[in-house]
Amino acid sequence: MTVRPEQHLIAAPVARLIEEFAKLPGIGPKTAARLTFFLLRAEPKQAQALAQAILDIKEQVGYCRRCFNITVGELCSICRDPARDQTKICVVEEPLDVLAIERTGAYRGLYHVLHGHIAPLEGIYREDLKIDELLARVRSEPVNEVILATNPNTEGEATAFLLLRDLAPLGVRVTRPARGLPTGGDLEWADPETLGSALEGRREL
Repeated sequence: MTVRPEQHLIAAPVARLIEEFAKLPGIGPKTAARLTFFLLRAEPKQAQALAQAILDIKEQVGYCRRCFNITVGELCSICRDPARDQTKICVVEEPLDVLAIERTGAYRGLYHVLHGHIAPLEGIYREDLKIDELLARVRSEPVNEVILATNPNTEGEATAFLLLRDLAPLGVRVTRPARGLPTGGDLEWADPETLGSALEGRREL
């Protein structure tokens, strides 16, 4: 964020925190300033709790070595659950998409998080995603269906097409959630009922 002239009138630690907040996605300069002044007025223990939570997430949280969802241990809670259907893998773009699908209660299989989508104009290519790891899982695990739950927008559709091309020679059934989801949206913002219906009515590719 570019520092405006009036920011020189603010104490340096305050201006620095405003700048750091403004770097976060979805937070503009005004919201950054509101958050900063909220913390300035808050009890010290509240600010300390926030700082500690940020440190903890960076020091303790990593990615599941199997599906690349977020986890505290080597495997996430879903991969560790023997009650999950080991024959189905739902492929999503981000860990937040896993949370969105789990809220529906309509899916009891496994996941695979790509950590992005194909977007050449943004410098994101196939090798930047966890695609090879997905193919390795399909080859080595008892998978009979892969659900391509990438976002229903241009980038998500392009990613799904690429995955279909890579998965087709492996002889696995490849499906995509039904069109109950609004085109151009993100899974994390879909309401649980719509997302659940889209998963249950998924179509074969």
